Amino acid sequence: MTLHPLDWTIVGAFFAFQAYLGFRSRRVPRRMDAADYLLGGRRLTLPVFVASLVSTWYGGILGVGEYSFKYGISNWLVFGVPYYLWATIFALFLARPTRRTHFISLPDHLGAAYGRTPALMGAIIVFVMTVPAAYVLILGDLGRMLLNWPTWVGATLSVVLSSVYLITGGFRSAVRVDVLQFLCMLVGFALILPFAFHQYGGWSFIAGHVPATHLTWHGGNSGWFVLSWYFIAATTMVEPAFYQRCYATETEQIARKGIFWSIAFWVVFDFMTTTAGLYARAAIADLRDPKTAYVALATRLLPPGVLGLFMVGVIATAVSTVDSYMFISATALGRDLLSRLRPLTDHGVKTATRWGVVVSSASAVTLALSSTSVIALWRDLGSIGVPALLLPVIASFVPRLRRPPARAVIFWIACPATVAALWIGTRIVRGSYPYGIEPIFPALMVSIAFAVALIRTKSGARGS
Repeated sequence: MTLHPLDWTIVGAFFAFQAYLGFRSRRVPRRMDAADYLLGGRRLTLPVFVASLVSTWYGGILGVGEYSFKYGISNWLVFGVPYYLWATIFALFLARPTRRTHFISLPDHLGAAYGRTPALMGAIIVFVMTVPAAYVLILGDLGRMLLNWPTWVGATLSVVLSSVYLITGGFRSAVRVDVLQFLCMLVGFALILPFAFHQYGGWSFIAGHVPATHLTWHGGNSGWFVLSWYFIAATTMVEPAFYQRCYATETEQIARKGIFWSIAFWVVFDFMTTTAGLYARAAIADLRDPKTAYVALATRLLPPGVLGLFMVGVIATAVSTVDSYMFISATALGRDLLSRLRPLTDHGVKTATRWGVVVSSASAVTLALSSTSVIALWRDLGSIGVPALLLPVIASFVPRLRRPPARAVIFWIACPATVAALWIGTRIVRGSYPYGIEPIFPALMVSIAFAVALIRTKSGARGS
């Protein structure tokens, strides 16, 4: 695509202002201890909490465009509704207890409940779950669309630009730029829909120009495929970004209210992205690459200046998740893993986390370039992380439960993750999952079986 100089000016201004906000955090305070570097002094207010969480948790914008272009309103029922449901459960039952703990990271929950080794395993899985490969792939694809760069160039440049201000300012930098990105993503998609309505008309145009399956709940996919996303969405209960933002709030009430407000914004944004995807399918049925649906539609509809604002919205949606997830994965590696293997001072924790940013950046680029599908990356990483952590983390919030032995918890975490990884490996080698079953299902069954066995063991011990 070709952008007008005005559009390039707007895109450049966005990156310049983002850099200013990121590096501005370096000055306050001059000397940060580890907790301040990792959580910003636990001073997140409600508006900042909402802006940060909304932008962080919605990064796969080209994947959403791909899915809505190919499957229609099913996008809302796959990437929207299940996540709203699980986020509501988190807000009702976990938000306040999470803030009350004064922990710094999700592995701290596992360490307090089960001991050092489960915490170490949790740190490894959190690192795997939050390496922002899918979102780096999106930015690499955007670089290819806008500048005809090879994907690896855009992917590498995106992590370099994000990692520099994270290394200097830590969590404060991530949150400051999240606020800017939140505003840009909402404005960008709010602009394109009026132009689409004016050019093509309303629902009657969409209904008359998309396949009938695009207006069904399944979008032409199997019920098992749709159902698998309702289980994958359970990643919300072990979503490190949720825990990190809750730890960083000023009060427990902010953590809970903030998630409800975030859900409201996600509903609005999902409406805009799904509708834009339907317009793209109706207007450009012969589009070769569905990942480019939003960009192709914007190129047809938007005048100079407005197109630049829309592209900033698309870029901001992806970048917001890259920098936040990169910092979470760096914390998991530098603070949660290394500091448990050997004692570290505050300075040592900050140094290890900064090196973790470098490792996370390199891992994200490597994974991104090994895949061609954002959706596949989401599904695979979620299918490993959710079964491994879901039940152990939930159990850690129930103090009345007698804690199982650490050795049992080690298997409780490791076995589901291994099953999911082997299931995914089979698809890579053979081209399909065994028996056509998504990997999250057998992995969750293994986790449930361990939970039942542990409960029976406890009951037997009490009875004797």
